[in-house]
Amino acid sequence: MAQTDELAKIIESCKKNSPQGFSKLLDLYAGRLYGYFYRLTGNRAVSDDLLSELFVRLVEKIDTYSGGSFESWLFTTASNIFRDYLRDKHRREKLLKQHSAMLESEPGPDRNPDDERMDRLQQQLQKLDEDTRQLILLRFYSQASFKQLAQMRAEPIGTTLSKVHRGLKRLRKLMEQNQK
Repeated sequence: MAQTDELAKIIESCKKNSPQGFSKLLDLYAGRLYGYFYRLTGNRAVSDDLLSELFVRLVEKIDTYSGGSFESWLFTTASNIFRDYLRDKHRREKLLKQHSAMLESEPGPDRNPDDERMDRLQQQLQKLDEDTRQLILLRFYSQASFKQLAQMRAEPIGTTLSKVHRGLKRLRKLMEQNQK
């Protein structure tokens, strides 16, 4: 969603602690943010927790938003929450193992082929390094431009473009290998 007058009004109402304003923000962004967290963690319960943490932080920190792309600010906050989660829990390897076990234990015969493809995608995403996986997911879930991604990550746009390109190429190769 682009920065619109309507979004600006919603943000202003949030800065005045309006429950309706926060409800509207939740309606606008919860799906994409949940998808972002789910693709990072592969765990619905953890994604719910991270989303809840994000909206708690949003209520606490909405006053720190001072203009510019709200989505960039919001997804940067989401990225920081995810990094905090990994750092505080020291569970990256355990999280990856739990996710793999969950995918292996899911029933297969009655599943939709699209579900299987999404599971394969999730498995292959987990094989990418954390930085690359997060960058790809930010690109597709926040729908941020490369310029916005570079600004969020405080790096040159060429570096961001290169990382996304290499990451997608690696993901494509992993998916192709997995089909054989």
